[in-house]
Amino acid sequence: MLHSRLRPLPRRNHPTNTTSAPTPEFQNEDLDSETEESAEDLFGAFLPHLFPDDAPSFHGDPGQHLLYSSPRYGDLNIMVPSYPSSSEKRSEEIAAGQAKTDGSVNQVDEGRKLFAHFLWSAAMVVAEGVEEADTPTAPGETETEARRENRELWSIKGESVLELGAGAALPSVICALAGASKVVATDHPSSPALSGAITFNIKHNLSKRTPEVVREVSMQPHEWGVLDDSFSTANKGTFTRIVAADCFWMRSQHENLARTMQWFLSPGGKMWVVAGFHTGRAIVAGFFETVLENGFVIERIYERDLVGRLEDGGEIRREWIPIREGEGTENQKRWCVIAVLKRREE
Repeated sequence: MLHSRLRPLPRRNHPTNTTSAPTPEFQNEDLDSETEESAEDLFGAFLPHLFPDDAPSFHGDPGQHLLYSSPRYGDLNIMVPSYPSSSEKRSEEIAAGQAKTDGSVNQVDEGRKLFAHFLWSAAMVVAEGVEEADTPTAPGETETEARRENRELWSIKGESVLELGAGAALPSVICALAGASKVVATDHPSSPALSGAITFNIKHNLSKRTPEVVREVSMQPHEWGVLDDSFSTANKGTFTRIVAADCFWMRSQHENLARTMQWFLSPGGKMWVVAGFHTGRAIVAGFFETVLENGFVIERIYERDLVGRLEDGGEIRREWIPIREGEGTENQKRWCVIAVLKRREE
């Protein structure tokens, strides 16, 4: 099962008196505003191997290392991005995060609002799909239709990949291992992920296996919709695959996100959009409306059960719908939407 792939590693260089990160205070537009994550849900998110039937939206604690057990690539050490109150330079960063007398933006506080300091389940969905597509059929085994379909959907070999809102950048690491020709993990310039976690996850998990791959994997700051910086101008229309996993909770950024996708996607390229429903279906549906208005079409879309599997190991799927009557909190957390998008003219 997806979530059972993770287990926490012993903490290293992490303050013992630091409390766990607060549950992200997203507004779920589909549920009553009084609904909150329970302590049991939060604990289950940090220890998914102890709760295999739970479906947490996020995993880990800021600065924590998680062991991601990959049947294809072996164990990967994934560092969760830190944030000021859990870093070794806590005093300096808290001082830097004080209110600015000139009214300028508090970058430390803004970085915490990005919620990069977790590993999100949607990123694990992408990683698992790419890994399974790269797993060869065993000798004598007949490839099933579901397996062929999965390979067609998630195959990344030879593709150039851009990950948006990468956070811990697990999909980027897996795409590199699966033979992508180029991988760039990006996050907002204020993101704590750019301060060490992405670099560690790339170098630690790739250099010892295939040193030559690391030269094709990089990290770049990128603010959605800002397309006049050197990275954007040098890479317009160059990526054949764009990964966006759980990047949709800020409705005000949907237009900017669509602009970024339109800018970087190559002719004939495709985008993988994966989202949990912890912020509600309405905001996810709103993103799809925005990208359709900005020159994209949905080539494929469905919902996947994050907990259950079919008897033959295949995924449990159902039709995507923007409004599902009677859907409660627990059922909502159990599902995610997976979509493949491309430009309308193609």
